[in-house]
Amino acid sequence: MAEFVALGINPVDRKVWIAEVTPIVIAFLALVATYRRFRFSNIAYTLMSVWMFWHTIGGHYTFANVPFDFVTNLFGFERNHFDRIGHFVVGFYAYAAAELVTRKGWAGPVLASLFGFFLIGTVAAGYEIIEWLYADMDGGKAGVEFLGAQGDVWDAQKDMLADMLGALFSLGLFWLFRPDLQKETASH
Repeated sequence: MAEFVALGINPVDRKVWIAEVTPIVIAFLALVATYRRFRFSNIAYTLMSVWMFWHTIGGHYTFANVPFDFVTNLFGFERNHFDRIGHFVVGFYAYAAAELVTRKGWAGPVLASLFGFFLIGTVAAGYEIIEWLYADMDGGKAGVEFLGAQGDVWDAQKDMLADMLGALFSLGLFWLFRPDLQKETASH
């Protein structure tokens, strides 16, 4: 919470900050509102908070302009990849989706994993469309900064791939820790 408040003070572009933090606020409020009815595992909350933390930094600076030169220079990249890592951590929500589906008994772990993976793919594609529409409607600097393509014509496709790779990573953790089995074990 302190990070959110601190990075909300004097962001690089207030319009971009609002556009970037709106999904964070919605996700956070949804988690707070549903906490009494369904408590995720600590691993799920940790994974979800990584995205919130990363996205808040990106909102403050704009994703293309986060001071991330050490990574760019270390690997000889031509662009700032803070955005790509941000998309990778979006995929971490696949863990929470699979956990919800299995712990509620709506599906087994295989189908729940597929659900989590395809949910992230759907969210990724939808978000890229929202970025495009916002950039098109804004028509100015804020739209370009929100889009964050940095001159890469394949930016949307690479962002969606990063989302899906993050989903695969988090689903690997899901299978490693199997929170649906942990709850059963803890209740017996």
